[in-house]
Amino acid sequence: GLTTALALGRAGHEVVLLERDATPMPSDAHEAFRWQRRGAPQVRHSHALLARLRNTLADRAPDVLAELLAEGATEIAFCADPPDTLTDRDPRPGDDQLVALACRRTTFEWVLRREALATPGVDLRDGVAVLGLLAAAQEADGRAPHVRGVRIDGPEGDGVLTADLVVDAGGPRSAGRDWLVDIGVAAPPEDIFESGIVYLSRFYELVDGAEPPEVQGPLVGELGYLKFAVFPGDNRTFSITLAVGADDRELRARLAEPDVFERAVGALPAAVPWRDGCSTPITGVELMAGLRNRRRTFVVDGAPIVTGFVALGDAAICTNPLYGRGCSLAVVHAFGLADALADSEGDPVALALSLHDFTRRELDPWYRAAVQQDRESQEVHAGASEPSPTPFLDDVAAAEGDDYVDPRAWARELFREGLLPAIRTSPIVFRAFLRWFNLLATPDALVQDGEVIMAALESYQNREHHPVDPIPGPPDRDALLALL
Repeated sequence: GLTTALALGRAGHEVVLLERDATPMPSDAHEAFRWQRRGAPQVRHSHALLARLRNTLADRAPDVLAELLAEGATEIAFCADPPDTLTDRDPRPGDDQLVALACRRTTFEWVLRREALATPGVDLRDGVAVLGLLAAAQEADGRAPHVRGVRIDGPEGDGVLTADLVVDAGGPRSAGRDWLVDIGVAAPPEDIFESGIVYLSRFYELVDGAEPPEVQGPLVGELGYLKFAVFPGDNRTFSITLAVGADDRELRARLAEPDVFERAVGALPAAVPWRDGCSTPITGVELMAGLRNRRRTFVVDGAPIVTGFVALGDAAICTNPLYGRGCSLAVVHAFGLADALADSEGDPVALALSLHDFTRRELDPWYRAAVQQDRESQEVHAGASEPSPTPFLDDVAAAEGDDYVDPRAWARELFREGLLPAIRTSPIVFRAFLRWFNLLATPDALVQDGEVIMAALESYQNREHHPVDPIPGPPDRDALLALL
């Protein structure tokens, strides 16, 4: 919502931004971290601001990027100090694009709000809740219903606010679908796939005189029964997130206790250097449940089901937040709306179709990838199968007959024994993986790049000589429970 207000205000539109939470503007990043954001419970969880987001700001709002850096965010240049295991560590063209941001969600939102409020034509009204939509009188020419504004509940009581366009930026729990149904619009088709996980996060601050540890490997890990990640933040802060199966009530309940959470962190070698006497907790353990992948579609059979209304970011397409794509895709979507408005020249049908095409092209592939990743993770957790090699391969129906070889089995082995190890040795695969991870390439790019496949095959042929990976944590759930 803030990015949309910023982009549209700078394009000359008049924007009224409605925020349900009545919250005073913080004075600095540390005060922003104490923001009471009941409408956004995820703000005190780990966030990844990927290179796609950073590059979009650099191209479309460089002053906002500069302000983030001035307020303590730092850039993570993935290729500035590549792994020693690479066969070629020399810089390559495009390395300057492989840069993410280390920043807390609250700092990011605070800077965005400040910049949006400084934009002519942007009017923020906080403490105002949207109750529903206003529909224009239905015309008899068969056109889609048109939204002409919203019903609101604010400090001065209920009222209405008319607008040429209503933007639903209500996040993953948006009520926009119900609002449309309430005014007689056909329910937007909706796909939902539950992630099957809950996650628990805790924030820390480096003590005086301590420096962030040198990263000697990935800051993420997958143990099957537990996923974990360390997220550097702004102003000498960082967070650690643990994710467990939503049905694992015992582990979930125990990890919610701060002392137990810390014992679990102490059992994860990648996290230990961040806690070993160099940092102190600044929050308790925050739990987030109800994590899902969801896609809503507002164009059916080539025609919009409604005009005068669009949904952006998680209100349109949300993915499992564990993958860290939400903020980046939301910012991309917001600037995509600005471009669609310019291209449509005031035609509401053209706007709906243009934004639909943009959404299908830029966000839809990542929804499908997240669903595939979650499906495979759940199968592994249930002991049904090994994980598929990538989130991009469609299920292949097993043919009958003893001579049939399921291509997924071989592809799994190639991914596990070829592609993954090649990330550490091949400069081509290393950068291709970073481009995929940072949303700078399409989800299927890794399996469509001939150089990447050849490097993976070479790595697979030499799999017996791969260095042994360090154990990322307790080997199984029972071992972790015993430590706890």
